Amino acid sequence: MRFFLLPILLLFVLSSCEKTIQLQPAQSPSKLVVEATIENGQPPVVYLSRSLGYFSSFSPDSLAESFVHDAEVFVSDGTRTHKLKEYIIRIPGNFSGFYYSTDSSSLSTAITGETGRSYSLLIRWQGREYRAATRIPQITRRIDSLYWKPAPAGNIPYKVVLMLKATDPPGLGDYVRYFTKQNTDPFYPGLNSVYDDQVIDGTTYEVQVERGVLRNGITGEAYSFFNRGDSVVLKLCNIDKATYDFWRTMEFSYASIGNPFSAPTRVMSNISGDALGYFGGYAAQYRKIYIPQ
Repeated sequence: MRFFLLPILLLFVLSSCEKTIQLQPAQSPSKLVVEATIENGQPPVVYLSRSLGYFSSFSPDSLAESFVHDAEVFVSDGTRTHKLKEYIIRIPGNFSGFYYSTDSSSLSTAITGETGRSYSLLIRWQGREYRAATRIPQITRRIDSLYWKPAPAGNIPYKVVLMLKATDPPGLGDYVRYFTKQNTDPFYPGLNSVYDDQVIDGTTYEVQVERGVLRNGITGEAYSFFNRGDSVVLKLCNIDKATYDFWRTMEFSYASIGNPFSAPTRVMSNISGDALGYFGGYAAQYRKIYIPQ
């Protein structure tokens, strides 16, 4: 009788331990998201938006509604301060994007990026101020040549590998970010687009240039290769350490999305005032190559 009652008691205990648990994710307040750049020979460009919740549903409409329109944005080079104006970009599909840049009605204070110069950013929005600073470095990473070679065996025959031969000057602290333009496409950054000079300091080196990509449109293992018949422009930019740190941590975060075993990553921002994003200076140089059929 004792052995007969034991399974019944176990079933009773186990069934009494069951409990339905409903988790309600905490809703974090929306934050200002800043993507601001200034490049040598170019005006400052600032994109402002509101952050969206991790569990939010995304659509073109919700993304369009996230743009910030009522901010005051100023850029200074230490001598002049210019208030930027908001502009609209028409996007196929009857959507629009928005950005802040030089106010053409106030060109007397307009600012154009120069290498070796520092810049500050001030944003006023909803009664708060957000600040950041950056510097456009000198162009120190020298492009010696750009060439191509056939992709490794086993790949599609018309695929090629783009190669860069470059020289890094002696002395640590040179940081770069690169972009590529394939035919009539815009410039896209590489999947891993930023590099320091800890390994190649003071040397001439050769390295593969992976094709820049839209991160939501990567398909296949051959995404990094170019095609025979392509016209390719490489944009190689010296950047400061804050810009390097932002993109280094951001791209590491991209790579770990969906991996349940990855450690959480804190993206390093240089925007003060509890905002997300960065203000970065770019010292850009360009090299073009045509890959024959």
